[in-house]
Amino acid sequence: MPTGSTGQIIGIVVASLLVIGFGIAMSVYFGRKAKNSQDWLSAGESLPLIVVIITQFATATGGGVLIAHVGIGYRSGWSVFIYEGCVLIGFLVLMLIAKWLRQQRFTTVPDIITRLFGQHKLVTAIAALAALVVPFGWLATQFVAFAQLFGQLTGVSPTALILLIMVASLLFVLPGGLTSVAWTDFVFGIFMIAMSLGVAAYAVHLAGGWGHITATVPQRLWGWEGFTAVGWEQIWLWVAAILPGTLTNQLYYQRVFATKKVSDARRGLGLSGLTMLIGGIYAGCIGLAVHSMNPGLANEEDAAGWLLTQLPTWLVVVFGAFLVSTIVSTTGAALQSVVANLTRDVYQNIVGRQQSERQAVSLSRLITVGVSILAAVLAILFPKALTWLVATYAYSAAALAAPIFLGYALHKRRRLTPLAAIASMLTGIIGCAVAQVLDTTVPYAVYGIGASTAVLLAIAFATPGKPSADVRSEPVREEA
Repeated sequence: MPTGSTGQIIGIVVASLLVIGFGIAMSVYFGRKAKNSQDWLSAGESLPLIVVIITQFATATGGGVLIAHVGIGYRSGWSVFIYEGCVLIGFLVLMLIAKWLRQQRFTTVPDIITRLFGQHKLVTAIAALAALVVPFGWLATQFVAFAQLFGQLTGVSPTALILLIMVASLLFVLPGGLTSVAWTDFVFGIFMIAMSLGVAAYAVHLAGGWGHITATVPQRLWGWEGFTAVGWEQIWLWVAAILPGTLTNQLYYQRVFATKKVSDARRGLGLSGLTMLIGGIYAGCIGLAVHSMNPGLANEEDAAGWLLTQLPTWLVVVFGAFLVSTIVSTTGAALQSVVANLTRDVYQNIVGRQQSERQAVSLSRLITVGVSILAAVLAILFPKALTWLVATYAYSAAALAAPIFLGYALHKRRRLTPLAAIASMLTGIIGCAVAQVLDTTVPYAVYGIGASTAVLLAIAFATPGKPSADVRSEPVREEA
């Protein structure tokens, strides 16, 4: 049964259709800039700095922030900033190699691995699989988050809602790939930033103001101790999981690859990381406000949904539009990233088929439809079993962290071979799996990354020959 009034439901439906329609119109308009497969896969290195910053924010702010992060704020107060801080630190670390990444004109993460270790189909295959599992997991979970957020309020079946968001995501991506996704994310990202701060302020007002919140919520949540209220064990778990996941997330790399200027690559990551703190403000304020109004929720992740039932109709409608734009932005970005791996790394590099520009774009669009349908089917069939997708972060990081960062550190000092990459990635995956089966206290991603690092170091220092060198030695000219 729907919990919202008829007026609220109609308003949300109309607002959602307007948001989706506006996004599709922007996607078609900006998609005209995508003249070839390079534009579709990496936006043709055409994105200005401000677009890179905002689109990174829009990509990272999805169902996790809307539901899980608000739940952290509800149960553990300002500890949500520790989570967001892990993402920020990840962005700052990526800044160390950002200029090099942009100079090399990469399109996907497997491009990085093969540039460092040499061309080999098995290297490309393993790296492509490790890179695509995270955005595919994001895609499926965003479908589920959309159904959970709007199912209770509207009474519409989860299947219908998942199919709706799937079609909307397709219409965002199909016109121009990353070119259209980035520009629509930019516009939606500005709206999301304004709405995040506005809804957080209104939630505090609804709870009776900050003074009433501090009078009704335990100080251990809203005081300075609130930053560690979740407990140090959980904090270290976040550090071990979120940091490596951020460092190997292809969604973030692709925005670096697409910057208009080489100098923007590093600045874009740093400033994008700072925007992530807006998510902490949003989640923390709403979580504490809901805790003040209703401290007895059995499941902290119900906090965002409960707030929806307390808002006036006009704000429910606007908030609904905000939720739709947030989820569609993330699903569009995740979908495009998965398709880039399948098109560039699996089909073109592994299968080895040469295509015209028109054929490459057509294939990308066909794969986009197939991936969307698969993710929607999984979301419909296993709406409560998708928590296993959290493991994709761990396995992706276990396979890719050492080859990318250690490989970058060693490529001018040691000879790096395809064997080193293959052994390192496979060892990371196996180490991760063994630690997960043994249910170790330390997060299993740490064991995977450690094993991958040890094997890569051993092979690199045991391999004779001259050091690997940058394939692209000429400087990339800055555009005016």
